[in-house]
Amino acid sequence: MKILIPNTIDLPVTADVEVVVYDIDAVIPTEHRDAEVLVVWHNSSAWLQDAARMLPRLRLVQALASGADAVLNAGFADGVSICSGRSLHDGPVAEHTLALILGAVRRLDRLRDAQREHHWDDDFNDVQSAPDTQASYTLAGARVTIWGFGSIASTLAPLLTALGAEVQGIARTAGTRSGVEVHADADATAVLADTDVLVSILPATAETTDLLSADVFHALKPGAVFVNVGRGATVDETALIAALESGQLRSAAIDVAKAEPLPASDPLWEAPNLLLTPHVAGNRPVGAADLVDENIARLQAGDDLVNQVHP
Repeated sequence: MKILIPNTIDLPVTADVEVVVYDIDAVIPTEHRDAEVLVVWHNSSAWLQDAARMLPRLRLVQALASGADAVLNAGFADGVSICSGRSLHDGPVAEHTLALILGAVRRLDRLRDAQREHHWDDDFNDVQSAPDTQASYTLAGARVTIWGFGSIASTLAPLLTALGAEVQGIARTAGTRSGVEVHADADATAVLADTDVLVSILPATAETTDLLSADVFHALKPGAVFVNVGRGATVDETALIAALESGQLRSAAIDVAKAEPLPASDPLWEAPNLLLTPHVAGNRPVGAADLVDENIARLQAGDDLVNQVHP
């Protein structure tokens, strides 16, 4: 069995297979188009579409990203199994999400601006300590809602709870996950009404495109905080900017955008009270080689694959 490994990651697989490292910016060499397994990491959509046409013997595409939407949209044959990198990014993304939440709640964007202006912001101290606003500057007692409650949310939730937050979730189906009450999508409006911090870890699907819209931001408690570490396609960015400008959102922090890299002319750069990071929450798959080894073994044995999202 031949497996193609991208040159974007050191992946020391131990499975008894022929390993070929390929350049994600080059055409797959003709002599390696008989590969049965393709691992992808940071591949462009155009490259994936070409690979879908060039690899007739392909049996498995193993994505190392937590979401496999780019692979699912590339046009691989129906018989090709596609697996995501779900769980590989739980720790790194949970850490970055916590940093964004704290940054937005504690308004580090304002303090950073003051630092650049060489301004000691005494007014900030007055605002955050005032009896009627001090609860807005802490996670202690805050109700945090995580929309898209998967393995990353399960890692993030106890970190928030340890800081005194009350955590709940929203997902396609209701239930209890990792000890957290999760509500169904259909009940989102009622859940958002008493949400202090909304965290999105939603994947990009046809159903989630622009799901986080003006209606969602208006449904939130006035002065809520919004954080997005899922996918940029899930947010109506015009509505996000409007909610920040009106004060419906007190602040926001996003690690993803519809257009990446974000053009210099994009209005998000100038949106008030917004922290923006360049899609860096993950980018460090933890345990990727083990996942690839496991799925190769399962493929050879005819067993169910880990994190299979297609077919």
